Amino acid sequence: MSTIRTTLLSSLLFLTLSATAQKAEETTLRSPDGNLSLTFALTDSGEPTYALSFKNRTVTKPSRLGFYLADNPEGDLTADFEVVKTMEDTFDETWIPVWGEVSKVRNHYNELFVTLRQKANGREMGIRFRLFDDGLGFRYEFPDQEKLTYFTVKEEATEFAMPADHTAWWLCGDYDTEEYDYTESRLSEIRGLYDKAHIYNASQYDFSKTGVQTPLQMKTDDGLYLNIHEAALIDFPAINLELDEKANILRVHLTPDAQGNKGHVQTAFNTPWRTIIVSDDARDILASKLVYNLNDPSVIEDTSWIKPMKYMGIWWEMITGKSTWAYTDDLRSVHLGKTDYSMVKPNGRHGANTKHVKSYIDFASKHGIKGLLVEGWNVGWEDWFGNEKDYVFDFVTPYPDFDVKEITEYAKEKGVEMVMHHETSSSVRNYERHLKDAFDFMNKWGYKSVKTGYVGDILPRGEHHYGQWLVNHYLYVVKEAAKHHIMVNAHESVHMTGLSRTYPNLLSQESAKGQEFQTGGNPANHLTILPFGRLIGGPMDYTPGIVMFDLSRLNPDNPNKVRTTIGNQLGSYLTMYTPLQMAADLKEHYEERMDAFEFIKAVPVEWQDSKYLEAEPGRYITVARKDKHSEDWYIGSVSGVNRETKIKLDFLTPGVKYEAKIWQDKKDAHYQTNQYAYSITTKKVTNKSTLMLNEVEGGGFAVILRAVK
Repeated sequence: MSTIRTTLLSSLLFLTLSATAQKAEETTLRSPDGNLSLTFALTDSGEPTYALSFKNRTVTKPSRLGFYLADNPEGDLTADFEVVKTMEDTFDETWIPVWGEVSKVRNHYNELFVTLRQKANGREMGIRFRLFDDGLGFRYEFPDQEKLTYFTVKEEATEFAMPADHTAWWLCGDYDTEEYDYTESRLSEIRGLYDKAHIYNASQYDFSKTGVQTPLQMKTDDGLYLNIHEAALIDFPAINLELDEKANILRVHLTPDAQGNKGHVQTAFNTPWRTIIVSDDARDILASKLVYNLNDPSVIEDTSWIKPMKYMGIWWEMITGKSTWAYTDDLRSVHLGKTDYSMVKPNGRHGANTKHVKSYIDFASKHGIKGLLVEGWNVGWEDWFGNEKDYVFDFVTPYPDFDVKEITEYAKEKGVEMVMHHETSSSVRNYERHLKDAFDFMNKWGYKSVKTGYVGDILPRGEHHYGQWLVNHYLYVVKEAAKHHIMVNAHESVHMTGLSRTYPNLLSQESAKGQEFQTGGNPANHLTILPFGRLIGGPMDYTPGIVMFDLSRLNPDNPNKVRTTIGNQLGSYLTMYTPLQMAADLKEHYEERMDAFEFIKAVPVEWQDSKYLEAEPGRYITVARKDKHSEDWYIGSVSGVNRETKIKLDFLTPGVKYEAKIWQDKKDAHYQTNQYAYSITTKKVTNKSTLMLNEVEGGGFAVILRAVK
């Protein structure tokens, strides 16, 4: 990832206070455009606080900062501070992402760095504030110091003190999954709705029924949109937010380790950034690059091997029950590393067999789909889940009906890249034990990308998916993958925090409630909230593109329907951004519905510009994106309500004529009962044109705008 420095204006302001100072004065910082204002202050007892306003409207009231420590004789890092010095800085650059929604990103902020020292013991803690035009990021910085070398965090004291009872779109607090439906409610209503919102038994989580996950999207009664999250999550546990409902105060709640501790620190050390994105226009929340800008530039110098792509997979047929990941159903005769699979009776429903894989290679090649993911190719799937086995998979041994050499050569001949699958079953030590051999295997056979998975409870026992130990593991895998020139798509891992800027081989993650939950039915407005939630930190592998909704056709024992419309599935290719985008359905379903597959084939995965045209969380999102390699534009929309909308095409190049091809819900479409009701129309347009488009609850639309001579 290269960086273009346009301007760098740096002015340092030092303020040294004597040891006899009674009280530190407030320090104020403004955003470059002057709309956001940050105030830092110490209370009379030396507690550090901050407050934030936007256009003279309160975003956060004075909110506490610091840390509670475990078993530290010198006490907590929450009070008794004095200001040693402050430093202000202004920074402005434009950097070029390897991939992304836009071809360049401006990183412009004003900065305040405050060095604090506790009077009683001399321990130092710095707080760095960066104020952008679209929000605030702040982190704690601990210098190398004699008074504080090692410490264990009991809890973080950071607060986001809301001034009122805002509307929030929230997920239940959890240490292991974001696979919940979003709930829309007032902050004060969270406790009463908590039990209804839970999918899983949350007795192990100590939130007192008030914990919510980040990114947390809120809206004030006077029209401000607020989004709280974190950036650059490295060597520290992920956050949840615990709510004091009486005061509308959100407090950081860190994920504990197996011993109940919430972070082990050796100085010098910087925490992740705590972030608040702020705007009076919901579209700005989706367009914000604040989380990315708080991450360091790429550490990978040569990024030429990092290539976004569209891919298919032998996956959905296993999700729906048509096929199996496992080669056999005979568990008694299977022991990993000891079994002669040639002596084991196959079940006849194994999806990852050579003949079947080659048929998908043929289809992908014919239709210009670059990649093919095959799950269930390797031994060990018979008893992989729920048995807390340490040694589960070895990630290099194929089943007897999966011929690696034949498949590799055939795919290469057809111009298709094979995508590796590493399901760890959350036996993390086992994966790290085999990681080098697994990546060497990928290099040998030409696999350039891997989908990792972390289904189930973590081994070592007691650790959590979002704890410090696992946060370090996920990044370790990404770093090791980079050494082998391998791109990563991680499933069931921690939420994204913009680390793809620093490690652009981290192309995508799941880490939320994805398409597979449509087999039971995600809420109709689910896709109108996810971009305000999970996607604030980076791309999501949602796996769109289902065009056959009656799952009993695949499996007579599966009576479910995918509750969505064709328009919704197509529109989500634009609204659910990722540079690693899937065409998730079976090839025979695409053959049945080629008029919808036409859009899936055509829509790019690399963009030079993006314009969020409409947005309201829980209601609708419409985005237009310009192809990175042509003058063509694409529009996608998803909706949680029935509506008609006017889309102005003033973002198109003046003087250029375009042909618009439109896929949209018919007015009588319904996401449960009339899912295939869609129309396809074509018309000529310019940048002065307006499109009248229709979408229903759980629906959407998609448009291709091709420049014509």
